[in-house]
Amino acid sequence: MSAARLGRTGVRISPLGFGAAPLGNLYTALDDEPARATVDAAWAAGVRYFDTAPHYGLGLSERRLGAALADRPRDAFTVSTKVGRLLEPNPAPTGSDLATGGFAVPDTLVRRLDYSRDGVLRSLESSLDRLGLDRVDVVYVHDPDDHLDTALREALPALADLRDQGVVGAVGVGTNAVAPLLRVVAEADVDAVMMAGRWTLLDRTAAPLLDLCAARGVSLVAAAPFNSGLLSRPHPPADATFDYGRAPEAVLRRARLLAEAAVRHGTVLPHAALRFPLRSLVVAGVVAGFRHPDEVTAAARWIATDLPEAAWPDLDAAADAAREP
Repeated sequence: MSAARLGRTGVRISPLGFGAAPLGNLYTALDDEPARATVDAAWAAGVRYFDTAPHYGLGLSERRLGAALADRPRDAFTVSTKVGRLLEPNPAPTGSDLATGGFAVPDTLVRRLDYSRDGVLRSLESSLDRLGLDRVDVVYVHDPDDHLDTALREALPALADLRDQGVVGAVGVGTNAVAPLLRVVAEADVDAVMMAGRWTLLDRTAAPLLDLCAARGVSLVAAAPFNSGLLSRPHPPADATFDYGRAPEAVLRRARLLAEAAVRHGTVLPHAALRFPLRSLVVAGVVAGFRHPDEVTAAARWIATDLPEAAWPDLDAAADAAREP
């Protein structure tokens, strides 16, 4: 896969990035062997960008990803992790993090939000230890929506200092909301932003953010291209999920119209969903989560092949028609 540069840095990412939240047992448990096999399949398919976070499985995702990449040439891949949540001993564990954090792991640790300079440095040090690496290439401030002033005042300047010292390659912010990223790109010294779920075939509300990124020389990494699973199957089922919950009927209707448009052009909905974000030159890559080798192998094949040019106007028209009452 050809690699795109993040902002004005030397850091490059493959057009398909491996989202490692499932390695942290997102929603359901995943054994070590299939977790490792999925990373191996991604590598075999040409994926060279891997994204994780302490939040994912209370550190399990970072540990599994680090172990899976341990025997790979370090200069051959790009890793991003996140800061903003410190992991600390849980004084009152219940046995599972599933209800609180969404991950099927023991809740022996608890997340504490910390967007201070000291918190950033402590978080990154712990992440390096779990990953078994001496450096990470990209660090995102994770979900600072309700703590944006602190993130702008402390977390991002701390990361910029680390970047200027050569400790990390690129810095940015990752979240699910457009408004915080608009402010970050306008006010902060960032190289990239990770936008989850808001620049997809179905949800294009991040369009103003792309315009601002283009003007400021900031790259956008489009995460969650399947909108929590709704766009991941050729025919969205009645119980499909959207934004971490069951898809509303109107949203399901829109997804099905898009699926029909994809079929008219000889392909399937997940192919169109993966390729859509890359239509913008501001988008450096697409990050999706995978639980099984077959999933990542199919995604790599789709990301490498664009749809027929005539498909995009048809898909756009289907998206517009679907928004009508």
